[in-house]
Amino acid sequence: MADWSLLPKELLEDIAKRLGSSFYLLRFRSVCSSWRSSIPSRPRRLPGRFPFLTNYGISDSSTLGFHLSKRTVFLIGPPKSPDRWLVKIEEDVPGRMHLLNPLSRLPLSPLPEAFPKVLDLSRFWIFDLGEEYVLHCVNFRPLVNALGGAANLYMEKVVFMCLGDESSDFVLLTIHVSGRLAMFKSVEKRWTIIHDMPSPYDDVTLFKGQFYAVDGTGRTVVVGLDSKNPSLAANPVYGGDKKFLVESRGELLVVDMYLSTDQEVDWDGDDEVSQVQLDGCIYERTVKFKVYRMDEGGQKLVQMKSLGDRVLFLGDDCTFSASASELSGCKGNCIYFTDNFFYTSGEEEGTFKGRDIGVFDLDNGTIAPLTDYPESSKLFWPPPVWLSSTTSQVQTEFEGLAL
Repeated sequence: MADWSLLPKELLEDIAKRLGSSFYLLRFRSVCSSWRSSIPSRPRRLPGRFPFLTNYGISDSSTLGFHLSKRTVFLIGPPKSPDRWLVKIEEDVPGRMHLLNPLSRLPLSPLPEAFPKVLDLSRFWIFDLGEEYVLHCVNFRPLVNALGGAANLYMEKVVFMCLGDESSDFVLLTIHVSGRLAMFKSVEKRWTIIHDMPSPYDDVTLFKGQFYAVDGTGRTVVVGLDSKNPSLAANPVYGGDKKFLVESRGELLVVDMYLSTDQEVDWDGDDEVSQVQLDGCIYERTVKFKVYRMDEGGQKLVQMKSLGDRVLFLGDDCTFSASASELSGCKGNCIYFTDNFFYTSGEEEGTFKGRDIGVFDLDNGTIAPLTDYPESSKLFWPPPVWLSSTTSQVQTEFEGLAL
């Protein structure tokens, strides 16, 4: 039998460079001492404070600014079992984690009493599905009537690009409240507004080492680091109301969400999910989706009739995809998304609080709340019992070693 610990250092370095996640690198280095000594940990600290993107009278004083946090979406499962759990983890300070709804910014709360205080992830099957970056305000003191602009700004999706493995330089891309793109370069230490905007932008992403953005018409562009006019990747498709960029099997997809304010809906009032109705507010509901793949050579979007085995997830700050065969109880050719129309109080066990998750089935064009899919619901909430049992087993082993 081959001794894997004797693999050449050059080969290990080449493998490590191809790992697309810092978590995978951590697992790779934990295989044995020779692998760990051959590959540096390359810890990457996120940048500290940097200035506000000036807008609507918000001061750009050095006493104000943003800081950046990273969140990772993991698919977790026990060894030798098809069970899976989907969760988003944020580390605000080293060693302290927060668990969040994988499709929103809301924390998973309250957690069951039996939920472990410490998770030994080496005991589980782990798959890194995606990551997101969030801008938080530091010492936020908005001027009069400036709150709306600032709140919208730092709640926008942010994408992060590191300029080389050995470099601490980075670039951020987000959507300004005006609908234009905004870029921050650590070298220049300032925000730059990119004024190219035939239509306000809906989404941004990092795909194969390049920034991409899509506007409300479906026009998709590549955003270069020179902060000048982006180059066209695909022409508009129009049609829907909100566009999302999603990577799936090495392709960049544009998902077109169609919304409606029509309130004449056949809805069972006894259902645990109720429609949100607030005085003076009309909430849009999602009625359908269309999915396109990007043909960059032809500068066009090609509509897809089926996703096959793939499942798409559309979150507030992150989109990702997975194979239905890797998920627990999920049907392929579906889109999971958050929607104001599906609202839960969180008072019932096993439900999220606030906006809930809807499921769109491309096979028949139907939309239903996640609660209509009991097996799929287990992927999100409540946390599975095997998390506690596996952790308890680890604790027992540690206690046995101590005797």
